Amino acid sequence: MIRFDEENRTVKKEECRAVLAGLDLGRGNIEHSMEELEGLAEAAGAEVIGIMVQKADRVNPATFMGKGKIEELTLMCENTGADTIIFNNELSGMQMRNLEDMTGMKIVDRTVLVLDIFASRATSREGRLQVELAQLKYRMPRLMGFGKALSRLGGGIGTRGPGEKKLETDRRHIARRMDDIEAEIEHVKATRDVQRAKRQKAGVPVVALVGYTNAGKSALMNRLLGEAGREDKQVFSEDMLFATLDVRQRRVERENGKSFVLTDTVGFVSDLPHALVNAFRATLEEVVYADLLLHVVDASYEDYDFQIEVTESVLKELGAEGKNTVIVYNKIDLIRDELVDASGREHIYVSAKTGYNMDKLLEIVDEQLFGKEIEGEFLVPYDRGDVVSYICDRGVVVETDYTEKGTKIRARLSQEAYGKVREYDTL
Repeated sequence: MIRFDEENRTVKKEECRAVLAGLDLGRGNIEHSMEELEGLAEAAGAEVIGIMVQKADRVNPATFMGKGKIEELTLMCENTGADTIIFNNELSGMQMRNLEDMTGMKIVDRTVLVLDIFASRATSREGRLQVELAQLKYRMPRLMGFGKALSRLGGGIGTRGPGEKKLETDRRHIARRMDDIEAEIEHVKATRDVQRAKRQKAGVPVVALVGYTNAGKSALMNRLLGEAGREDKQVFSEDMLFATLDVRQRRVERENGKSFVLTDTVGFVSDLPHALVNAFRATLEEVVYADLLLHVVDASYEDYDFQIEVTESVLKELGAEGKNTVIVYNKIDLIRDELVDASGREHIYVSAKTGYNMDKLLEIVDEQLFGKEIEGEFLVPYDRGDVVSYICDRGVVVETDYTEKGTKIRARLSQEAYGKVREYDTL
């Protein structure tokens, strides 16, 4: 597994041979979920050597799985030389302890696995703070539950004294650290709010790339930057889960004199831990405030409809439901059969790898952001320099003249921008 050394702030690679375990409760596509878990395990540096799924009506509150299946898991690990069992669900502290006692193996659940990957990939100060906060939020209830168990009256020998004090000390330390991190993140958020306000005042719209992890958002961003002649501003892109964890923003200049800010965001997965969604909420606010969302979909994936549903679910949780959105079916170069979108939503088929339809995608972005332009001839009094600045910032100036009554500007503006300065139009 990949581990993040909190003290030295470095990434350590640990050899890990893992067996994956899942519980099929008949509520979803267990095959897809286990396939995704395998991808997550490999992204974390584990060698997957076995998979076991149990069909059941309910979760065992003490051991997650039935006793017989746990015995089978233990035997599989012993026969294959596995040292870790990775579960496809979030386990309680009690379940983890019981499973470790019964199997003698290291137990990892889906949430810990995702947090492990995030800890190894986050590079910015804010990203590392957000991951640490998510880890502490995950750990806190388990630590508190363990402490409560030890503090029961009549618990017997070993339930009082230094052990309980140590747990209480850990709990207070975690609580203080969480408060410190949240304060730091709030400070960064305030800085971002100021930057966002400046962009909005200048009239620069924001386009956010959203979608399932490894759908090709970063590759698409690089292709769009290349089309705009900004190869020097390209971002890291790799064919792996969670290649992007830190939000990256780049300004894209268009030939029509317009510009917009393109934002790359962290990808989503099914059952994304709530601790992570909450911790990264400050960063993902860029999605909420964006003027346009480009929902990038891996068209080569067989069950891409499921990934669309997961992304839309997370967007709803973030409060970004109903935003102006274009579905971008990426990796179309890997598709042999014709892909047909029957949803009726605004969509386009592209390939970030080959550049197919990039020009059309930019045309759609221009249309969505700036709409059909209206040309006007505005006469602005000299004491309204703010209006002149607004027209120059939001429109394409064709001609400027200075008269006795004020500044005369002929310019093309979007319908929205034109509506705010309509009273100065003399045409």
